[in-house]
Amino acid sequence: MSIEQLDQELNAMILSGKAMEGFERFYADDVVMQENSLEPFVGKDFNRKREIEFFSSIEAWHGGACTASAVNGDVSLSEWTMDITIKGVGRVQMAQAAVRRWKDGKIVHERFYHS
Repeated sequence: MSIEQLDQELNAMILSGKAMEGFERFYADDVVMQENSLEPFVGKDFNRKREIEFFSSIEAWHGGACTASAVNGDVSLSEWTMDITIKGVGRVQMAQAAVRRWKDGKIVHERFYHS
């Protein structure tokens, strides 16, 4: 599969509520994940815990979309909107971009840009 196909499949899984299944399938064991310019988080096990914490904090999913995507070489980019209710925080609307670097069909680096 091409990187474009892999990225589209992962994005579809996320939108259908199967983000963790996508994480297990598409992320490398040594994946590095980063939020904006914060220190990166290294390793699939560590990032799995972070992903589970994030998705467990969502009280309600009101909607979301991947509004744009592109691929250049081994890099994919997707722009997202989300309307969610977070436990203890309330309803928030988020916009973010995810930049993924792929190697051998797996994501080896993912960085999220958001306000």
